[in-house]
Amino acid sequence: MTKIIGLTGGIGSGKSRVASAFSALGVPCYIADREAKKLMQDSPEVKQKLSALFGDKAYQDEKLNRTHIGDIVFRDPEKLKALNAIVHPAVGRHFAHWLTLQDAPYIIKEVAILFETGGQAFVDKSLLITAPLEVRIQRVMERDGCSKEAVLARIDNQWNDEQRISLADFVLENIDWRTTEQQIQVLHSRFLSLNH
Repeated sequence: MTKIIGLTGGIGSGKSRVASAFSALGVPCYIADREAKKLMQDSPEVKQKLSALFGDKAYQDEKLNRTHIGDIVFRDPEKLKALNAIVHPAVGRHFAHWLTLQDAPYIIKEVAILFETGGQAFVDKSLLITAPLEVRIQRVMERDGCSKEAVLARIDNQWNDEQRISLADFVLENIDWRTTEQQIQVLHSRFLSLNH
């Protein structure tokens, strides 16, 4: 039975880089946010529901209008809930199908908000990636070319690490990449042995 490792962490913690490192070890990785974006762009059913929720401006020239939707959900928690109620189940169905195609001792499912949605109930083990706040802010500013205030606003909308750590099975602090890589090797061995 393929085990599911839920990989999560706050913005700027480096979870995508960690997922890539597992992928380089031959571990199948499912990146939920990336698949959600694809479904919002390509799934006729999802597009229809989003257009009903956000109006004609939801798509422009057949492309998802992220700015329009982002502006609305940022100010309206109910609209955000409605958006998640459309996208999350679609991603869940997509993941379930993807999982049936995998033949590996374990897979990584990267989910930005694993604990916030109770997602830990649907994985075998959870791996939380953490990093000091200043490091995370610096990374996001460099990656997205945005201000410290903009990063902090996004961080404030997320759970803090203390809340996540209390629920995580494994915690990997990602500051120095060489150390992180060594820890990934150790975790890889542990995850491989989950089936024994």
